[in-house]
Amino acid sequence: MNTQAPQRLREAIDHAHAALASAGVPSPRHDAEELAAFVIGCPRPRLHMVGDLSAGQRTVFSELISRRANRVPLQHLTGSAPFRYLDIAVGPGVFVPRPETEAVAGWCVDALNASGISAPVVVDLCTGSGAIALSIAHEVKGAVVHAVEREPAAAEWARRNATGTRVAVHEADAAVAVPELDGAVDLVVANPPYLPDDHRELVDPEVRDHDPAEALWGGPDGLDGPRMIEAAARRLLKPGGLVAVEHADHHGREVADLFASAGGAWAEIVVRQDLAGRDRYVTARRAS
Repeated sequence: MNTQAPQRLREAIDHAHAALASAGVPSPRHDAEELAAFVIGCPRPRLHMVGDLSAGQRTVFSELISRRANRVPLQHLTGSAPFRYLDIAVGPGVFVPRPETEAVAGWCVDALNASGISAPVVVDLCTGSGAIALSIAHEVKGAVVHAVEREPAAAEWARRNATGTRVAVHEADAAVAVPELDGAVDLVVANPPYLPDDHRELVDPEVRDHDPAEALWGGPDGLDGPRMIEAAARRLLKPGGLVAVEHADHHGREVADLFASAGGAWAEIVVRQDLAGRDRYVTARRAS
């Protein structure tokens, strides 16, 4: 914290930091400051410019810190998750978008902007909160974006986030969704469930206890989701169309092999990395 911060506010944040660290929260200082900023109603970098918490704010702050110490996700407490240039509304029933997925969305944005297509048709399968679909609609002029989500609670979050945008939300199974677009789509993107079933005790409590199971678990090998996306993308894409599918950071080669073994349906199959240098997603082009 900036040394100009009021002593009492600084002490409250220091106490919260210690409580979160003791509870095993991975980023205790960041989360304590984010929750203080949320309660005060200012950006975190401006905390040093505001006064102390009022009595009511101290009560709310203490309650939020207690919930965060119990490993309720920070984004559930603030009601939003930053994603590229947007703030995405999230809460119980929807997967919280992660920073690593921003690399997937960024690749899609760059590929579409470089394509020269004036009104590219995009389908975001397993959209969850709609973060990828909304980013593409926001950053690619003229994009016609369809977001598909099977789970009713998550689809409701996607509809909420898409209100007033050009994103059309479809509550449907990604495997069979939007058949009217078969063979007419320029880009398919997906962050499907991809964790192996036996990893349930390996993930953080925020994930295990609060992200919906349908968004996490991809079968015994974690590849059920990517398999489904490969088949759906093969159906939806026009010749030359692109696909990007996120996967577990140890599954790059396996997911690339799924595309390579699809009877010559795919070209330019590439395993790509996130900003941390980990294999994160596979891209491919629909063969002509």
